[in-house]
Amino acid sequence: MNIRIIAIASLLIALPVSAQKKKTVVNDSNTPLHLLQPAYQGTYGDLTPEQVKKDVDRVFTYIDKETPARVVDKNTGKLITDYTAMGEEAQLERGAFRLASYEWGVTYSALIAATEATSDQRYMDYVQNRFRFLAEVAPHFKRVYQENGTTDPQLLQILTPHALDDAGAVCAAMIKVRLKDGSLPVDGLIDNYFDFIINREYRLADGTFARNRPQHNTLWLDDMFMGIPAVAQMSCYDKAQKEKYLAEAVRQFLQFADRMFIPEKGLYRHGWVESSTEHPAFCWARANGWAMLTACELLDVLPENYPQRAKIMDYFRAHVRGVTALQSGEGLWHQLLDRNDSYLETSATAIYVYCLAHAINKGWIDAIAYGPVAHLGWHAVAGKINAEGQVEGTCVGTGMAFDPAFYYYRPVNVYAAHGYGPVLWAGAEMIRLLKNQYPQMNDSAVQYYQVKQKTTAPIFAVDTEDTK
Repeated sequence: MNIRIIAIASLLIALPVSAQKKKTVVNDSNTPLHLLQPAYQGTYGDLTPEQVKKDVDRVFTYIDKETPARVVDKNTGKLITDYTAMGEEAQLERGAFRLASYEWGVTYSALIAATEATSDQRYMDYVQNRFRFLAEVAPHFKRVYQENGTTDPQLLQILTPHALDDAGAVCAAMIKVRLKDGSLPVDGLIDNYFDFIINREYRLADGTFARNRPQHNTLWLDDMFMGIPAVAQMSCYDKAQKEKYLAEAVRQFLQFADRMFIPEKGLYRHGWVESSTEHPAFCWARANGWAMLTACELLDVLPENYPQRAKIMDYFRAHVRGVTALQSGEGLWHQLLDRNDSYLETSATAIYVYCLAHAINKGWIDAIAYGPVAHLGWHAVAGKINAEGQVEGTCVGTGMAFDPAFYYYRPVNVYAAHGYGPVLWAGAEMIRLLKNQYPQMNDSAVQYYQVKQKTTAPIFAVDTEDTK
């Protein structure tokens, strides 16, 4: 018997303390349950300008490497430095992205903003160097085209634009940097782009920018951004015709918005067809981003007392309310904004982060209400930047359709150039926001304050009002 008692005692001693003692059950009486830490998906909470800058730099390093500014022989790959002697064999050296695409127009504007937000001159150097290069080689490619009837398609996009996609975003960025650097020799390129936008782009009878695909007289929400910001920027570039271009930019915006904004949703439809008796509302995320970004670009140049500024601001704020209500718990927005079984998409999310942060910084919307939305969105976007600096989760170029499957199954790809400019722009504006505001964790949530707070909610106090 003594041997058995000793054996049992030995076993009890060997058991963990938790097995010898009844585990305390966490309940409402002994624990302030509202202070238990949430299991957030992804990164949540604290964010500093330095953290954002690191993410921006990672993306910048990647695109700088992947966008060479050189002319090569397309047959041999040999570098061409004497542009006066080049012929049909000449083309821009191929990197991962095109130097004159509309997606890269967004990237140039983003890097201008990043320079202003961080004082890091490398970003502006990138923009100036690429624009100076394009201005230098364009006349020589034009000669080749005139002599042979063909040349590098990337240069044809500059020399002979055929759509707003070819002209608008790059033109707007060129004007922005030209206004900062009067020595940059891009006036000829700006004039050529703008001539297409203002004189040769197809329009409806009332003058609204339009396309004849996929249906005759179709409005694409994308074209708000592809055309209007360049017209708005021209009001700063050609001051003699400032009022003319402001009026045209405002007219275009309102004619798009009056047809395409859906008040009950607070969202824009992607497409509108003049001959259709019904106008289906497929609220594609990136196109809604272009519309919101267009409003920011236009409001930035419109005088405070401009007669229709208030109407544009009303559209913008209604759109902000509609979009922010649909942010996912992960911080990203869905490919079709109001269909939460469609996939989460990065480029649109980045555009919204930029626009919200920019609007807060400008005083257009409330930091308390929208700062945490932008904050969460940036955390989600940063989580899509891989170690190489590539942006993941971006929908590829997308036409227009009137059924959901088209949007649900658009591919995503790290080489979709649409993601890079928005991510850089969002990062730049988040750096500004974090310098202007004081986001802090309070009771497990991000709160935005105008002054730094000394304390947050007490960790161990049980206050029934806090739990309601």
